[in-house]
Amino acid sequence: QVQLVESGGGLVQAGGSLRLSCAASGGTFSTYAMAWFRQAPGKEREVVGSRWRNGDTGYIDSVKGRFTISGDNAKNTMYLQMNSLKPEDTAVYYCAARRGPIPIPPYDYWGPGTQVTVSS
Repeated sequence: QVQLVESGGGLVQAGGSLRLSCAASGGTFSTYAMAWFRQAPGKEREVVGSRWRNGDTGYIDSVKGRFTISGDNAKNTMYLQMNSLKPEDTAVYYCAARRGPIPIPPYDYWGPGTQVTVSS
């Protein structure tokens, strides 16, 4: 059974940076399509960015130029580098994985989430 766990969340001032990690066990993350999601208070969960199995990445417009997805195959870990953070980025962030090459729903595995809070 594949398990995912996020880390790296915390409290940061607007304009600051954080790097989130998603560590996979029970599988090799390079064989899956991956995505980062977030859910803010009172809002629906939304995708932030995703990674195709071939390594290509994509992002929603609100985070383009600020967020970057990368990975470390040796550590079986995916990262989300978040720069120029805004208060509206405050949310619980989740990583997800899909058995297949394309990052589309449904996702097969989810992490428990990590809290990111951006103060104004």
